[in-house]
Amino acid sequence: MDDLKFGTRNKRGDWAPSAHAEIAPFWAWPPQVLKVLKWLVGYIWPWNAFHMAVTLLYWYCIIPNVETMKTLSWGWALWLYAMNGIGIFVMYGAIEFFYYVKRRQGSRFKYNAKFPADNPSDVFWFKSQNIDNFLRTYVFGISMWTLVEVLMLWAFANGYAPWVSWSDHPVYLAFLVFITPAIHDAHFFFIHRAIHWPPLYKWVHSVHHNSINPSPWSSLSMHPVETFIYHGVALWHLIIPSNPIIGLLQLHLAGYGAVNGHIGFDKLELTEGATLDSHAYLHYLHHKYFEVNYGGDGLIPLDKWFGTWHDGSKQGQAQMEARFEQKIARINARQNPKS
Repeated sequence: MDDLKFGTRNKRGDWAPSAHAEIAPFWAWPPQVLKVLKWLVGYIWPWNAFHMAVTLLYWYCIIPNVETMKTLSWGWALWLYAMNGIGIFVMYGAIEFFYYVKRRQGSRFKYNAKFPADNPSDVFWFKSQNIDNFLRTYVFGISMWTLVEVLMLWAFANGYAPWVSWSDHPVYLAFLVFITPAIHDAHFFFIHRAIHWPPLYKWVHSVHHNSINPSPWSSLSMHPVETFIYHGVALWHLIIPSNPIIGLLQLHLAGYGAVNGHIGFDKLELTEGATLDSHAYLHYLHHKYFEVNYGGDGLIPLDKWFGTWHDGSKQGQAQMEARFEQKIARINARQNPKS
Protein backbone atom coordinates (compact mmCIF):
# COMPACT_ATOMS: atom_id res chain seq x y z
CA MET A 1 0.00 0.00 0.00
CA ASP A 2 1.24 3.49 -0.85
CA ASP A 3 1.44 5.36 2.45
CA LEU A 4 2.14 8.64 0.66
CA LYS A 5 -1.54 8.73 -0.34
CA PHE A 6 -2.30 9.25 3.33
CA GLY A 7 0.68 11.31 4.53
CA THR A 8 4.14 12.67 3.88
CA ARG A 9 7.70 11.54 4.58
CA ASN A 10 10.56 13.85 5.50
CA LYS A 11 14.23 13.58 4.52
CA ARG A 12 14.92 11.19 7.42
CA GLY A 13 12.18 8.88 6.19
CA ASP A 14 9.81 9.66 9.06
CA TRP A 15 6.14 9.51 8.08
CA ALA A 16 3.32 11.80 9.26
CA PRO A 17 -0.40 11.69 8.42
CA SER A 18 -1.85 14.40 6.21
CA ALA A 19 -5.02 14.60 8.28
CA HIS A 20 -4.70 16.50 11.54
CA ALA A 21 -6.03 15.06 14.78
CA GLU A 22 -9.35 16.42 16.02
CA ILE A 23 -11.10 16.30 19.37
CA ALA A 24 -14.31 14.28 19.64
CA PRO A 25 -16.95 16.01 17.47
CA PHE A 26 -19.63 16.16 20.17
CA TRP A 27 -17.67 19.06 21.73
CA ALA A 28 -18.39 21.18 18.66
CA TRP A 29 -21.20 23.70 18.61
CA PRO A 30 -23.58 23.60 16.90
CA PRO A 31 -23.69 19.78 16.97
CA GLN A 32 -22.80 17.97 13.75
CA VAL A 33 -25.03 14.93 13.98
CA LEU A 34 -23.67 12.97 11.00
CA LYS A 35 -20.09 13.55 12.10
CA VAL A 36 -20.91 12.39 15.62
CA LEU A 37 -22.61 9.23 14.32
CA LYS A 38 -19.60 8.41 12.14
CA TRP A 39 -17.30 9.03 15.10
CA LEU A 40 -19.39 6.70 17.28
CA VAL A 41 -18.73 3.79 14.93
CA GLY A 42 -14.98 4.30 15.29
CA TYR A 43 -15.35 4.80 19.03
CA ILE A 44 -16.90 1.37 19.45
CA TRP A 45 -15.24 -0.61 16.64
CA PRO A 46 -12.75 -2.19 16.65
CA TRP A 47 -10.69 -1.33 19.74
CA ASN A 48 -13.32 -0.82 22.45
CA ALA A 49 -15.31 -3.78 21.17
CA PHE A 50 -12.13 -5.86 21.43
CA HIS A 51 -11.52 -4.76 25.04
CA MET A 52 -15.11 -5.60 25.97
CA ALA A 53 -14.84 -9.05 24.37
CA VAL A 54 -11.58 -9.77 26.22
CA THR A 55 -13.17 -8.58 29.47
CA LEU A 56 -16.11 -10.96 29.08
CA LEU A 57 -13.69 -13.79 28.27
CA TYR A 58 -11.82 -13.03 31.48
CA TRP A 59 -14.97 -12.80 33.60
CA TYR A 60 -16.47 -16.09 32.47
CA CYS A 61 -13.32 -18.15 31.90
CA ILE A 62 -10.46 -16.74 34.00
CA ILE A 63 -11.63 -14.73 37.02
CA PRO A 64 -12.07 -16.96 40.12
CA ASN A 65 -15.46 -17.29 41.81
CA VAL A 66 -16.53 -14.77 44.42
CA GLU A 67 -15.89 -17.10 47.37
CA THR A 68 -12.29 -17.60 46.28
CA MET A 69 -11.75 -13.87 45.84
CA LYS A 70 -12.93 -13.10 49.37
CA THR A 71 -9.56 -14.27 50.65
CA LEU A 72 -6.28 -12.83 49.44
CA SER A 73 -3.95 -15.64 48.41
CA TRP A 74 -0.96 -16.20 46.16
CA GLY A 75 -2.83 -18.92 44.27
CA TRP A 76 -5.39 -16.86 42.42
CA ALA A 77 -3.11 -13.79 42.29
CA LEU A 78 -0.41 -15.74 40.44
CA TRP A 79 -3.08 -17.29 38.20
CA LEU A 80 -4.22 -13.81 37.16
CA TYR A 81 -0.62 -12.68 36.66
CA ALA A 82 -0.04 -15.66 34.38
CA MET A 83 -3.21 -14.99 32.38
CA ASN A 84 -2.39 -11.29 32.02
CA GLY A 85 1.14 -12.17 30.98
CA ILE A 86 -0.04 -14.66 28.37
CA GLY A 87 -2.62 -12.21 27.00
CA ILE A 88 -0.07 -9.44 26.66
CA PHE A 89 2.48 -11.79 25.12
CA VAL A 90 -0.03 -12.83 22.47
CA MET A 91 -1.25 -9.31 21.67
CA TYR A 92 1.90 -7.22 22.02
CA GLY A 93 4.14 -10.05 20.86
CA ALA A 94 2.18 -10.60 17.65
CA ILE A 95 2.44 -6.93 16.69
CA GLU A 96 6.13 -6.83 17.62
CA PHE A 97 6.87 -10.03 15.70
CA PHE A 98 5.10 -9.18 12.45
CA TYR A 99 5.85 -5.45 12.26
CA TYR A 100 9.18 -5.07 14.11
CA VAL A 101 10.92 -8.43 13.73
CA LYS A 102 9.62 -9.64 10.36
CA ARG A 103 8.93 -6.03 9.28
CA ARG A 104 6.15 -7.20 7.01
CA GLN A 105 5.27 -3.67 5.90
CA GLY A 106 8.74 -2.16 6.18
CA SER A 107 8.52 1.44 7.32
CA ARG A 108 5.25 2.21 5.56
CA PHE A 109 3.06 4.32 7.86
CA LYS A 110 5.86 4.28 10.47
CA TYR A 111 6.25 7.62 12.25
CA ASN A 112 9.94 7.12 13.02
CA ALA A 113 11.56 5.31 10.11
CA LYS A 114 14.18 3.71 12.36
CA PHE A 115 13.59 0.45 14.23
CA PRO A 116 14.63 0.29 17.91
CA ALA A 117 16.55 -2.97 17.40
CA ASP A 118 18.90 -1.16 15.00
CA ASN A 119 19.86 1.46 17.59
CA PRO A 120 21.44 0.04 20.79
CA SER A 121 21.68 2.50 23.68
CA ASP A 122 23.22 2.57 27.16
CA VAL A 123 19.97 3.88 28.65
CA PHE A 124 18.42 0.42 28.27
CA TRP A 125 19.16 -2.84 30.03
CA PHE A 126 21.57 -4.85 27.87
CA LYS A 127 21.69 -1.79 25.57
CA SER A 128 18.50 -3.07 23.91
CA GLN A 129 15.20 -1.22 23.96
CA ASN A 130 13.33 -4.41 23.07
CA ILE A 131 14.85 -6.52 25.86
CA ASP A 132 14.61 -3.68 28.37
CA ASN A 133 10.96 -2.94 27.57
CA PHE A 134 10.01 -6.63 27.56
CA LEU A 135 11.59 -7.27 30.98
CA ARG A 136 10.15 -4.12 32.55
CA THR A 137 6.72 -5.08 31.22
CA TYR A 138 6.80 -8.42 33.03
CA VAL A 139 8.75 -7.43 36.15
CA PHE A 140 6.88 -4.20 36.86
CA GLY A 141 4.05 -3.55 34.40
CA ILE A 142 2.03 -6.75 34.62
CA SER A 143 2.88 -7.16 38.32
CA MET A 144 1.33 -3.80 39.22
CA TRP A 145 -1.59 -4.43 36.85
CA THR A 146 -2.28 -7.72 38.65
CA LEU A 147 -1.92 -6.11 42.08
CA VAL A 148 -4.60 -3.54 41.21
CA GLU A 149 -6.77 -6.30 39.74
CA VAL A 150 -6.53 -8.46 42.85
CA LEU A 151 -7.27 -5.56 45.21
CA MET A 152 -10.27 -4.46 43.14
CA LEU A 153 -11.80 -7.95 42.88
CA TRP A 154 -11.13 -8.68 46.57
CA ALA A 155 -12.88 -5.44 47.55
CA PHE A 156 -15.92 -6.25 45.41
CA ALA A 157 -16.08 -9.82 46.70
CA ASN A 158 -16.10 -8.64 50.32
CA GLY A 159 -18.67 -5.90 49.84
CA TYR A 160 -16.19 -3.06 50.39
CA ALA A 161 -17.33 -1.45 47.14
CA PRO A 162 -20.86 -0.71 45.88
CA TRP A 163 -21.59 -3.69 43.57
CA VAL A 164 -24.45 -2.69 41.24
CA SER A 165 -26.41 -5.54 39.68
CA TRP A 166 -26.96 -5.70 35.92
CA SER A 167 -30.49 -6.94 36.45
CA ASP A 168 -31.39 -3.99 38.68
CA HIS A 169 -29.66 -1.14 36.81
CA PRO A 170 -28.88 -2.20 33.21
CA VAL A 171 -29.16 1.30 31.71
CA TYR A 172 -26.88 2.90 34.29
CA LEU A 173 -24.24 0.17 33.91
CA ALA A 174 -24.45 0.32 30.11
CA PHE A 175 -23.79 4.06 30.35
CA LEU A 176 -20.84 3.37 32.66
CA VAL A 177 -19.43 0.91 30.12
CA PHE A 178 -19.80 3.56 27.43
CA ILE A 179 -17.83 6.18 29.37
CA THR A 180 -14.99 3.94 30.60
CA PRO A 181 -12.66 5.34 27.90
CA ALA A 182 -13.50 8.85 29.13
CA ILE A 183 -12.64 7.87 32.70
CA HIS A 184 -9.36 6.48 31.40
CA ASP A 185 -8.58 9.68 29.50
CA ALA A 186 -9.23 11.95 32.47
CA HIS A 187 -7.29 9.75 34.91
CA PHE A 188 -4.38 9.38 32.51
CA PHE A 189 -4.16 13.11 31.79
CA PHE A 190 -3.90 14.17 35.43
CA ILE A 191 -1.50 11.47 36.61
CA HIS A 192 0.57 12.02 33.48
CA ARG A 193 0.85 15.73 34.10
CA ALA A 194 1.82 15.00 37.70
CA ILE A 195 4.69 12.66 36.79
CA HIS A 196 6.06 15.25 34.38
CA TRP A 197 6.82 17.42 37.44
CA PRO A 198 10.65 17.48 37.32
CA PRO A 199 11.40 15.48 40.50
CA LEU A 200 8.84 12.79 39.59
CA TYR A 201 9.92 12.82 35.98
CA LYS A 202 13.56 12.23 36.94
CA TRP A 203 12.89 9.37 39.35
CA VAL A 204 9.76 7.82 37.86
CA HIS A 205 8.54 8.79 34.40
CA SER A 206 11.92 9.08 32.66
CA VAL A 207 12.05 5.27 32.57
CA HIS A 208 9.13 5.22 30.15
CA HIS A 209 10.44 8.15 28.13
CA ASN A 210 13.74 6.41 27.44
CA SER A 211 11.79 4.93 24.53
CA ILE A 212 11.72 8.00 22.31
CA ASN A 213 10.91 5.73 19.38
CA PRO A 214 8.33 3.47 21.07
CA SER A 215 7.32 0.00 19.95
CA PRO A 216 4.67 -2.35 21.40
CA TRP A 217 6.84 -3.55 24.31
CA SER A 218 7.27 0.11 25.34
CA SER A 219 3.59 0.28 26.25
CA LEU A 220 3.88 -1.01 29.83
CA SER A 221 7.59 -0.44 30.27
CA MET A 222 7.36 1.87 33.27
CA HIS A 223 8.68 2.50 36.75
CA PRO A 224 6.62 0.45 39.25
CA VAL A 225 5.19 3.62 40.84
CA GLU A 226 3.97 4.87 37.48
CA THR A 227 2.48 1.57 36.38
CA PHE A 228 0.61 1.20 39.69
CA ILE A 229 -1.04 4.61 39.51
CA TYR A 230 -1.65 4.14 35.77
CA HIS A 231 -3.54 0.88 36.30
CA GLY A 232 -5.07 2.38 39.43
CA VAL A 233 -7.73 3.89 37.17
CA ALA A 234 -9.71 0.71 37.88
CA LEU A 235 -9.90 1.63 41.56
CA TRP A 236 -12.34 4.44 40.70
CA HIS A 237 -14.91 1.67 40.43
CA LEU A 238 -14.54 1.04 44.16
CA ILE A 239 -15.74 4.60 44.77
CA ILE A 240 -18.48 5.10 42.21
CA PRO A 241 -21.33 2.56 42.23
CA SER A 242 -20.19 0.04 39.64
CA ASN A 243 -19.75 -3.62 38.80
CA PRO A 244 -16.56 -5.74 38.78
CA ILE A 245 -16.98 -6.50 35.08
CA ILE A 246 -16.79 -2.77 34.35
CA GLY A 247 -13.83 -2.38 36.71
CA LEU A 248 -12.14 -5.17 34.78
CA LEU A 249 -12.92 -3.43 31.49
CA GLN A 250 -11.39 -0.25 32.88
CA LEU A 251 -8.26 -2.18 33.76
CA HIS A 252 -8.06 -3.73 30.30
CA LEU A 253 -8.37 -0.33 28.63
CA ALA A 254 -5.21 0.58 30.54
CA GLY A 255 -3.37 -2.73 30.12
CA TYR A 256 -4.24 -4.04 26.68
CA GLY A 257 -5.14 -0.56 25.44
CA ALA A 258 -1.71 0.90 26.22
CA VAL A 259 -0.38 -0.61 23.01
CA ASN A 260 -2.42 1.81 20.89
CA GLY A 261 -0.20 4.76 21.68
CA HIS A 262 3.02 2.78 21.22
CA ILE A 263 2.51 0.76 18.04
CA GLY A 264 4.67 3.25 16.15
CA PHE A 265 2.68 2.81 12.94
CA ASP A 266 -0.34 4.86 11.95
CA LYS A 267 -1.87 1.89 10.15
CA LEU A 268 -1.13 -1.81 10.34
CA GLU A 269 -1.48 -3.56 6.99
CA LEU A 270 -3.48 -6.73 7.69
CA THR A 271 -4.09 -7.95 4.16
CA GLU A 272 -3.77 -6.46 0.71
CA GLY A 273 -5.82 -3.28 0.92
CA ALA A 274 -7.05 -3.83 4.49
CA THR A 275 -5.54 -1.80 7.33
CA LEU A 276 -6.14 -1.23 11.02
CA ASP A 277 -5.86 2.32 12.37
CA SER A 278 -3.73 2.47 15.51
CA HIS A 279 -4.70 5.94 16.82
CA ALA A 280 -1.05 6.20 17.91
CA TYR A 281 0.00 9.54 16.44
CA LEU A 282 -0.92 11.86 19.30
CA HIS A 283 0.95 9.77 21.86
CA TYR A 284 3.86 9.35 19.46
CA LEU A 285 4.12 13.16 19.41
CA HIS A 286 4.21 13.08 23.20
CA HIS A 287 7.18 10.70 23.15
CA LYS A 288 8.84 12.91 20.55
CA TYR A 289 8.29 16.30 22.20
CA PHE A 290 7.63 15.31 25.87
CA GLU A 291 5.38 18.24 26.81
CA VAL A 292 2.36 17.83 24.55
CA ASN A 293 -0.62 15.46 24.45
CA TYR A 294 -0.64 14.25 28.04
CA GLY A 295 -4.08 12.71 27.65
CA GLY A 296 -5.82 10.55 25.08
CA ASP A 297 -6.93 11.29 21.54
CA GLY A 298 -9.38 14.08 22.25
CA LEU A 299 -12.29 12.18 23.77
CA ILE A 300 -12.00 14.45 26.80
CA PRO A 301 -10.02 17.35 25.30
CA LEU A 302 -8.06 18.27 28.43
CA ASP A 303 -4.92 18.98 26.40
CA LYS A 304 -6.93 21.41 24.30
CA TRP A 305 -8.29 23.14 27.41
CA PHE A 306 -4.92 23.28 29.18
CA GLY A 307 -2.98 24.44 26.11
CA THR A 308 -0.87 21.30 25.54
CA TRP A 309 -2.66 19.99 22.43
CA HIS A 310 -0.55 19.17 19.37
CA ASP A 311 -2.65 17.92 16.46
CA GLY A 312 0.28 17.29 14.13
CA SER A 313 -0.28 20.45 12.08
CA LYS A 314 2.13 23.32 11.44
CA GLN A 315 -0.09 25.45 13.67
CA GLY A 316 0.18 22.88 16.46
CA GLN A 317 3.97 22.87 16.05
CA ALA A 318 4.12 26.66 16.17
CA GLN A 319 1.99 26.80 19.32
CA MET A 320 4.22 24.22 21.01
CA GLU A 321 7.39 26.11 20.07
CA ALA A 322 5.90 29.38 21.34
CA ARG A 323 5.04 27.71 24.63
CA PHE A 324 8.59 26.33 24.91
CA GLU A 325 10.02 29.81 24.30
CA GLN A 326 7.81 31.25 27.03
CA LYS A 327 8.93 28.51 29.41
CA ILE A 328 12.60 29.20 28.69
CA ALA A 329 12.00 32.91 29.20
CA ARG A 330 10.42 32.25 32.63
CA ILE A 331 13.32 30.01 33.65
CA ASN A 332 15.85 32.64 32.57
CA ALA A 333 13.94 35.34 34.46
CA ARG A 334 14.05 33.29 37.66
CA GLN A 335 17.75 32.52 37.27
CA ASN A 336 18.71 36.09 36.38
CA PRO A 337 16.43 38.41 38.36
CA LYS A 338 16.91 42.11 37.86
CA SER A 339 19.00 43.68 40.59
